[in-house]
Amino acid sequence: MLTVEALKKEAGITACKYVKNGMKLGLGTGSTVKYTIIEIARRVSEEGLEIVGVPTSESTKDLAESLNIPLIDIEHAGKLDLTIDGADEFDSNYDLIKGGGGALTREKIVALASESMIVVADDSKKVPILGQFPLPVEVNMNHWEFVKNEIIKLCSVEINLRGGQHDPFITDNKGYILDCNFGPTIDNPGELEIMINSIKGVVQVGLFVGICDIVIISSSSGTETLVNPNGRLI
Repeated sequence: MLTVEALKKEAGITACKYVKNGMKLGLGTGSTVKYTIIEIARRVSEEGLEIVGVPTSESTKDLAESLNIPLIDIEHAGKLDLTIDGADEFDSNYDLIKGGGGALTREKIVALASESMIVVADDSKKVPILGQFPLPVEVNMNHWEFVKNEIIKLCSVEINLRGGQHDPFITDNKGYILDCNFGPTIDNPGELEIMINSIKGVVQVGLFVGICDIVIISSSSGTETLVNPNGRLI
C-alpha cells in the first residue's frame, strides 16, 4: 500500500498530463501540488517543455525558482491557460474551500485569470457540504476585529484570528486571516462569498465557486480524475 506522501506525489504528477507546450500556468500552493511543480520542472529540464509559471505564493515562487522554472508576475501575465492548485475541501458541485496555507487571495486572483483549473487533493477533502474545514477570510490588519464582529452578526459563527492576537499569521499580502468555523453548513457558497466580501476590511474569502474544472484525488486505491460536467475541460 502506498504511503500518504506517495499518493500525493502520484496525484500531483497525474495533473501534469494536462500541461502542454507553450502554456502559461498558475502554480498553486500546498503539499500535493508541490509534486506537480517538481514534475513540471523535470519536464522543462529533460523534455524541453516550454512553459511560464505564475506562482500563487512566495513559497511556491521560491520552489519554482529553485527548480529553474521560468516565472512571470500575474500583473504581466495576461490570461493564463491553466492553474493547478490544491484545496482544503471540495463538494459535488466542484466548489472549494481554500486558504489553509494562507495564500487564498493570490490563489483566487490566479485562478480567475485562468482558462481552466485543476485541483489535486486527497480523498479526505471530498465532502457532501462545505464548512467542516474552517473557512479562511483574509482581512486588512487594521479591521480584523470589525470584520469578525460583522461576520458573527451575519452568521453567528465561531471565528479565530489565525495565530492569535500575540503572534498573528501574516499573509504574503500583509493581511491577517480569520478562520470561521461554520461546520458542514455551507450549502450556498456563492451567496456566502458575496455576503462576506461586502464587509469593509475583507480582502478575500476562501470560497472558490464555479472555478474548478477537474479534481484529481488520491486514495489508498490510487488516483481518480473527477471531471466537472459543467466545466471547461470536458
